[in-house]
Amino acid sequence: MWGSTLAAVFAVSLISLVGILGLVAREALLRRLLPLLVSFAVGALLGDALFHILPELAEDGGLTTGISTVVVGAMVFFFVLEKFIHLHHQLGSPGQGHIHPVALNNLLGDGIHNFVDGAIIAGAFLIDARLGIATTAAVAFHEIPQEIGDLGILVHAGLTPRRAVIYNLASALTAVLGAVLTLALQDAVGGLERPLLAMSAGAFIYIAGADLIPELHRATDLRTSLMQFVGVIGGFATMAALLLFE
Repeated sequence: MWGSTLAAVFAVSLISLVGILGLVAREALLRRLLPLLVSFAVGALLGDALFHILPELAEDGGLTTGISTVVVGAMVFFFVLEKFIHLHHQLGSPGQGHIHPVALNNLLGDGIHNFVDGAIIAGAFLIDARLGIATTAAVAFHEIPQEIGDLGILVHAGLTPRRAVIYNLASALTAVLGAVLTLALQDAVGGLERPLLAMSAGAFIYIAGADLIPELHRATDLRTSLMQFVGVIGGFATMAALLLFE
């Protein structure tokens, strides 16, 4: 059980990495596509929260006041975190090693989401191996477009494509921690999935609404605006289409 579960979780992480390597191979092309990628990330993050995470929470126990509070609390937490990071940059000397707040928020929110994905895959394998394989496939389809959008966010925040890949992979590997904890503790960890999913939804809504959409409005030329519109709709459409697989 441990071997098959961890192999599945590693495969999902590596599939996400393979999905973005083609873009990283040509840095100039990636930077030209940044408006489209950031726009896609807006649709993917909001679509993930609104089409996947929140409906999943509604079906599994309902959107209770407690869960809604966790979603709002996560949004407030990321607002405070971003304010703290901005203050730290202002008071300190911003050296080359500093990371833009939107990148930190995205990595943290995505790390929580990947942790939950690992826990979900492990939970499915604990029930039945065939269910584990099906769940792994669903998570893989779900992660690839989101990771592409995440790459656009990180590069837009000032990271080089190579660093963006490394940080993105590190965030993806939190799925392994989620799987290990689920297998080790089994029933005790199961109760953590709902609040973690709620935190992930709050993080994605905040990142898309507070960090990315205002950035999109900086562009006023028609070509870039049309590209952004296509990207946002594409992100939403991709997440909606994935419901068919799940």
